[in-house]
Amino acid sequence: MDYTLAALKLLCIQLKAARPTNDSSQSSISYGPILFQRAWLQGVVISLPSTTGDDDGRFLVDDGTGVVELLASRDVLNRDWKLGSYVMVVGGCVIRDDDLPLIKVHKIVDLSAFPHREAMWYLEVLEAYKLFYQPLIADS
Repeated sequence: MDYTLAALKLLCIQLKAARPTNDSSQSSISYGPILFQRAWLQGVVISLPSTTGDDDGRFLVDDGTGVVELLASRDVLNRDWKLGSYVMVVGGCVIRDDDLPLIKVHKIVDLSAFPHREAMWYLEVLEAYKLFYQPLIADS
């Protein structure tokens, strides 16, 4: 993982529009001309991993623009997650052609105790897009 590449603040619809690069030396993803390996998203937990372990620690998050699948480690899965929780997720991305984008969770935080975080998140993503991403996309 190349940690010099930033974790982009994205909505699910933007992550779905990203594409894997053809560069075999690093497994990066491009959103327009912007290369990244990790994404930062926030959304509502809409499915929980099964308690039998059949789903390999996978659950779904919806941010209102789309759904992303999360792949989490045992320590993350051992927390008391609830359907409807509002979470912040940062992790490595895998873009799959005919499936949901996948995030391998590096960090996940339950923000449900902060009711205004969801409204603020849309403003944060918009600000990041206008200040950082859009100028790069316009120049390419």
